[in-house]
Amino acid sequence: MAAFQYFKHHVDKAVTLLGLSEEQKKKLETPDRVLKADLSIKLEDGSTAVFPAYRVQFNNARGPYKGGIRFHPDADEDEVSALAAMMAIKCAVVDIPFGGAKGGVAFDPRKLSKHEVHEVARAYVRAFAEHLGPDLDVPAPDVYTNAGIMAVMLEEYEKIVGKPSPAFITGKPLANGGIIGRDTATADGALFVLEALLSDQHRGAEGLRAAVQGAGNAGAQAAHLLAGLGMDIVAIADSHGTLVNEKGLDVARVLEQKEAGVHVVESGVAGDARGPDDVITEACDVLVPAALEEQITIGNVDRVKTDVVLEIANGPTTPEADEILAKRRVAVVPDVLANAGGVTVSYFEWLQNRSDEIWTKERVNEQLRSTMTDAYRDVADFALDRSITLREAAYALAVSRILNR
Repeated sequence: MAAFQYFKHHVDKAVTLLGLSEEQKKKLETPDRVLKADLSIKLEDGSTAVFPAYRVQFNNARGPYKGGIRFHPDADEDEVSALAAMMAIKCAVVDIPFGGAKGGVAFDPRKLSKHEVHEVARAYVRAFAEHLGPDLDVPAPDVYTNAGIMAVMLEEYEKIVGKPSPAFITGKPLANGGIIGRDTATADGALFVLEALLSDQHRGAEGLRAAVQGAGNAGAQAAHLLAGLGMDIVAIADSHGTLVNEKGLDVARVLEQKEAGVHVVESGVAGDARGPDDVITEACDVLVPAALEEQITIGNVDRVKTDVVLEIANGPTTPEADEILAKRRVAVVPDVLANAGGVTVSYFEWLQNRSDEIWTKERVNEQLRSTMTDAYRDVADFALDRSITLREAAYALAVSRILNR
């Protein structure tokens, strides 16, 4: 999988920068444990289905393994391993006491009933329960899993261990010990980092132009927050197209229509309809890839016209394109920093559950701002001291924190 090769590419650069040994490099690039199981599920029509399931525990040098569980037909060992590796780096970048893990079940949940999907969730917990727990490995939602599925997994785990264990899993509904603000945490955290970057550049957000790729949860929240800072959203894209207005879109209306199931180019908002990939090359001050990986590539990087790339998506910039952007002095805020708000608030939920208290929205927001701003400062100072990019600094700083624990 490309993502795992990208991970190794960035770790290799960090290893060279820090003067580490081949043995240390191998440790950083090899998962601690790869768990596999075949989940057998009885379907509502009476037949039986079997789905491959994985849990990759990559590194726990800094604390319990942490990472989501995705239900997706393309989930496999390579993909899950790459995502687990990235989680280890991400948690170290924002300096929270978690390691990296990821889980997956290879099936399409859209083709099963809600009850059948919940049976897959229960079977997953039964298969891996002995390797999971508040002090061992703490799962969370990911692609095609949600708070409701986390509640089902928690219920199954508590049946197995015979006691309440809300800190076993994060991303739960509020009624099951979830935390307020988790649904918007990824975009919220990214915006805190962007504000810190703009402050370093001695410019404010007011009047800057932003283009956002992705109108799902993270992309929509990012667009909303950027507009709230006074930026003009000149382009927003979903999988069906890009809506462009160089004077600024009526973002609230676009997102309202999107929430109602209308594609952005069909929202009726004033603007020009273009292809879904055109958002990447729209002239702007801040480009926000918040959808898929490999969006800024060697094939389009020369047409990217921005000063800042804020990577809310995982792996949206290929290494080759990244090097070109660096030569052009485009500030790329790497995914392992920019989108770490989600796991940061998951950490707060874990703390909340362990202390049996309820965090207020104000406390979550304050702590998230502090954590993300401090993480940016650490990465930016590391980069400045060594004349390297923010991505190179983020990986080198994370690697040093993992090895020194």
